[in-house]
Amino acid sequence: MKDFLSGLLDWIYKKRCYFCKSSAESVKMCTKCFDELEFMPVQVNRKFFNNNIYCAGVYDKNLQKMIRGVKYHNQKDLAYYQAKFMWIYWQRLEIEGDFQIVPVPIYEKRKKQRKYNHMELVAQEFSALSGYEVNLNLIKRIKDTKPQYKLNKAQRMINLSDAFEVFAQNLIPNKKILLFDDICTTGSTFEQMIKTLNDANIYDITCFATTTPWEN
Repeated sequence: MKDFLSGLLDWIYKKRCYFCKSSAESVKMCTKCFDELEFMPVQVNRKFFNNNIYCAGVYDKNLQKMIRGVKYHNQKDLAYYQAKFMWIYWQRLEIEGDFQIVPVPIYEKRKKQRKYNHMELVAQEFSALSGYEVNLNLIKRIKDTKPQYKLNKAQRMINLSDAFEVFAQNLIPNKKILLFDDICTTGSTFEQMIKTLNDANIYDITCFATTTPWEN
């Protein structure tokens, strides 16, 4: 009876893949579904001033579902797989140096409503894989901006104007900055953060997003 109850509990609480619903591996994302994620070519996706912006994958299928799951549906366990996907791509870039990971901040009121910043979760998982330190105190979002996905490039820049504030005293010395986001569409968020950091005389910046909708 004890063995039966133990087996029953294992079956009830066994994790299912969020994507294909398989319970064979008892994980949130099975190997098959992870291996189906599509990487971008190993190259600079775009540049802003002298700063490179890299995007690890194409915003489609499982990668799209993963990002939306972490961001909107409280699927926090998927942050590990998002970070793992980014880490695999990051290693392929062979970029040297020690970095401090700065996830794109969200407005404090929105963070309280959502209960978490999804990119902070991904940054912590990426830190565990890379050994890079996470810096949550360097730059804050001080403006409750509108959702970007409905706006064109010009509207995005207006929306993000004066949205961030830098606290230069919190810069970790002798570490480059790795700005971290999930989706890079026009690059407006990264651009505004770079401008704000540059205004504080902080320049050694690389931008890294999980994905982009554009295959370029």
